[in-house]
Amino acid sequence: MTIDRKLTGTPPATRLPKGAVDTQMHMYLPGFPAVEGGPPNPPGELPGPDQYRSVMDWLGIDRVVITQGNAQQKDHGNLLACLAEMGDVARGVACIDGSTGDAELDHLAEAGVVGARIMDLPGGAVPLSRLEAVAERARARDWLMTVQFDGSRVEEEEQRLAALTQPWILDHHAKIFDGPTPGRKAAIKRLLDTGHCYFKFAGCYESSSAGAPGYEDVAEVAREMADHAPERIIWGTNWPHNMAKTTEDYPDDAALLDTVLDWFPSDEARTLALVDTPHRLFFDPR
Repeated sequence: MTIDRKLTGTPPATRLPKGAVDTQMHMYLPGFPAVEGGPPNPPGELPGPDQYRSVMDWLGIDRVVITQGNAQQKDHGNLLACLAEMGDVARGVACIDGSTGDAELDHLAEAGVVGARIMDLPGGAVPLSRLEAVAERARARDWLMTVQFDGSRVEEEEQRLAALTQPWILDHHAKIFDGPTPGRKAAIKRLLDTGHCYFKFAGCYESSSAGAPGYEDVAEVAREMADHAPERIIWGTNWPHNMAKTTEDYPDDAALLDTVLDWFPSDEARTLALVDTPHRLFFDPR
C-alpha cells in the first residue's frame, strides 16, 4: 500500500503566532517495526523528521510534541530516536504503566519526554483501567498525562478523572463518537474547572459523524470549551493522519488548520492555545 502525503502548498489563511506548538503528532524512523498488539506502521514512506519539517515550514509551526504511536506500543526506541533527531524544538509523550522501571523513566526524561499517554481505544498500549497507576508514576517525574477514550463515557469516568492532581489533557476533542449531549459537555466543563484538565483540539475527523468540511458535531464541543476556558485549550495537527490509508483520503493540513482554528473565539484565545499554554505545559520547567 502506498500513500502520497501532502507536505507543502498554499499557506493556511490563518497565520500561526510566533512560537506555535503542535502538541499532537506521531513520527517514524526506519528500523523500528510495529509491535504485537498495535496497528502496523503507517503505509508508504515512513513519515519522519524530514517530512515533518516541511509541514512545519508550510504551516508556521515552531515547536512540536511527539506522541508515542500505537504501532510501537511501549517500545520507545522510535520515539527516542525521533526526539534526538528533532532536538530542542521537540518534547515527547510516552506509554508507561505501573511496572515501568525508574531507569527507563530516567532515560525517557533525559531524552525530552514530559508526559505519559493513556489510549483506551483499539490498538492503544495503556488502557484507562491503568489510569491511577500511570498517574502515580508520571506524577513522581512531574509529568503531565494525555488521556484518550470514547468520550461518550465522560460522565461515567468523570469522578476518576477529576481526582487527578497533575496537569492532564483530554485528547482529540474528547472523542465523543456518538455526538455531544448537554450532560457530556457539562462534564467536560466541570473537569476543566478542576484546574488540572486541559482540552486538546486534534484529529476532529476521527470522531466526527458530520464529517468534512465543517465537522459540525466536533466544532460544537470545541467552540463551547474554547469559550468556557480559553486558557485550558491546546492544539495539534494529528500529523501524519494515520487513519488515512490512501492519498485520496489524506487531508490538506492547511485547510484543516483553517477550519479548526476558526473555532476559537478570538485571536487572543488562539495565541493562548498555540503558544502560551503549550509552552507552559511541555517546555517550561514546572
